[in-house]
Formats: sequence, C-alpha cells, structure tokens
Amino acid sequence: MHKVTLIPGDGIGPSITEAAVQVIQAAGVSIDWERVEAGLPAIDKYKDPLPKEVLDSIGRNRVALKGPLTTPVGSGFRSVNVALRKEFDLYANVRPARSFEGVPCRFGEVDIVIVRENTEEFYAGIEHYIDPQRSAAETIGVVTRAGSERIVKYAYEYARTHNRKKVTTVHKANILKYTGGLFLDVSRHVGAAYPEIVTDDRIIDNVAMQMVMRPQQFDIIVTTNLFGDILSDLASGLVGGLGLAPGANIGYSAAIFEAVHGSAPDIAGKNIANPAAVILAGVMMLRHLAEFAAADRIERCVREVIREGKKVTRDLNPEAGVGTIEMTQAIVDRVQKSL
Repeated sequence: MHKVTLIPGDGIGPSITEAAVQVIQAAGVSIDWERVEAGLPAIDKYKDPLPKEVLDSIGRNRVALKGPLTTPVGSGFRSVNVALRKEFDLYANVRPARSFEGVPCRFGEVDIVIVRENTEEFYAGIEHYIDPQRSAAETIGVVTRAGSERIVKYAYEYARTHNRKKVTTVHKANILKYTGGLFLDVSRHVGAAYPEIVTDDRIIDNVAMQMVMRPQQFDIIVTTNLFGDILSDLASGLVGGLGLAPGANIGYSAAIFEAVHGSAPDIAGKNIANPAAVILAGVMMLRHLAEFAAADRIERCVREVIREGKKVTRDLNPEAGVGTIEMTQAIVDRVQKSL
C-alpha cells in the first residue's frame, strides 16, 4: 500500500481531487490517503496557508496529490505553491500537453512536454522596491550552473526513459547574455552526452511563434522558470485548455502532482468543474509510484470518455455537458469495466 499526502485545496479543489481519488480507487490501486489542509481552509483554521502539518506529511510520505490553492492577493501571505517548491527543492516542473480526440484542436496531433526549472530565476522571490516612495522595483533572476545542469539533465533522462526523440532548449541568450547564456551553455554541454537524442535550441520569442504555427516540431522543451510557466500555458491552449493540463513537481526527496489550473472560486460548489486535469495528474503520480498498468488504464479511459463527448463537462462539450460528478462516474465506470 502506498501512503500519499492529499491536499484537497480550495475553490473547486475538493471536488476535483475527490474525483481523482475515486478514479484511482476504481483502478484497484491501494493508497492510504493522508488528508491535510492548505490554502484558504488552513488560513481559517491555522492562520497560515501552509501549516507545519502539511510539510510534515509530505516529508513523511514523499508523494502528494494537490488540488488548486488560492493565495490571497495583497494580504501578505506567501504563495503556497512557491513555498512548497522551495521547502522540498522541487526543481523540475513537468507539464505534458497532448491533444485529445473529441476536443477541437487547430493543429491535429500535438504532444509536447514542457520541462521547467522550478526553483530559480525570477520566481526565486528576490525582489524589492528601490526607493522610499515605492515608485520603482527590482526583481533579480538568479540562474546557477548547478540548477541549470540538473534540470537539463532531467529533461534528457526523461526523453531517454519515455522514448522521446528531441529536446529543445528555450532561452533568451541573445539579450540575457549571462543568465540565458549560462543556461544555454550548460544545456549544450549536457546534451552532448545524449547522442541518440536530437538536440536543439531556440530563442523564446521564436518558440512562441513556432508553437502556434507548427507545434508538431517540438517534442520536449526544457527552459527556465518564467519561460516555462508561460510556454506550458500556451501548450495547454493548443490541446484544449487548462482543464486538460496536469503537472508534476519533482525533487530528489519528494514529488507533488497537481492540475495546472487555478482554484476557480467563482464556480466552486456548482458541479461544473472539469476533473480531467487532476485525474491526469493522478496518472502521472501513479507512474511515479511504478503503478504503470493502472496509470495506462486510467489515461485510456479518460481519453475514451472525452472522445465520446457524451458525459463530459461543458468546457469540453457545451451541448451535452454534464457535471463534475457525472463525468467522474463515467470515467470510474469505464475503468471498472476495463479491469
């Protein structure tokens, strides 16, 4: 039996994470879920969006499935997502974007994996006002050789283990000659050790254009924190939106799996949220736990339900849209029949 931390989150988080739990249970995987509160529920209870019990639970179990969390704007509370990445050194953010039959897509078959450095650069939190009037501010983006090397190596190892053929390093070394130049230099050095994988590098603005013209030319993209955040949302848009976008945050001692989208408080409790992204994050988690057969079964059943389009939420089919509960049940039924 696996012991996994479950963070339901807030907004639509509790309903969609419960959907993932039901689907994983239907696949016959034995998991002891340790439920802990973070985000808005934790602020109400502990006066802290990331209480110690959450950190202790992840530290013990080393694997977590997390619902979306709200960070109150302008309240002085830290971002839970950024804090978790720092606390457990979750240096690799992996966000696959693959097209689905039954979901309109401008470009046909798209299958891109964004591997984003997750702890450095402009998201490191090194920023301040530079005058008493707060009329100007400065953010410092730190890129290290060690941080660059481990994320690029992760991308190439991912390519090798997942039978991917090409890794494209995305940078802005023509302008950011020190930080971007360092990342690019490290990438070329690491890539040379993987001769069986095609190595490429592109400037960020060119990649943004190419992704909306011919995305099939990309396989795995590895890049720095800010660029990775932007490109992963762009990739999600190519295949149907954030409702189909799972993500993983991977470190040496822990891994946290989540949907890429936010907490959507405006639709919380309305039974209309698409559960697919967090269910697919659960699929990524199962593969991390070496539960490959169950992961493949769930992903196949999710794709079948989406392809049929009869029991999916309104964002996927406005005419035949059902609720979160009904879509989840359709996937559960399909998984159970496939056993």
